[in-house]
Amino acid sequence: MAQGSDRSNRALLVQAAGVLDQFKYEVANELGIDTSKIQSGYWGDLPSRDCGAVGGHMVRRMIAAAEQALIDQAAAGVRSGFAQALQGTPFRFNQPAATAGVGQPTTANPAY
Repeated sequence: MAQGSDRSNRALLVQAAGVLDQFKYEVANELGIDTSKIQSGYWGDLPSRDCGAVGGHMVRRMIAAAEQALIDQAAAGVRSGFAQALQGTPFRFNQPAATAGVGQPTTANPAY
């Protein structure tokens, strides 16, 4: 074993251990794996291909959930920004520009 490596597979949060275990069995059932071979949490009687499939699908679903949480968080930030903007000064069409030349093409970038 390499120096400094820790072979114990522990959950970082004690509360997460039970939920992850339940999640593992749910994924195994969805994949059609015979969980009756599992005795008291021992998965050694299952082929490694099945165990690897369960772990792989668990990771895929956790990544998808994390991505969705990031999307939801970003969308909430955008909605909050719009709400704050709408509560401020009302937007008016054809409002005169505060600075001369705003919105006019420049010689440096005529396609502005």
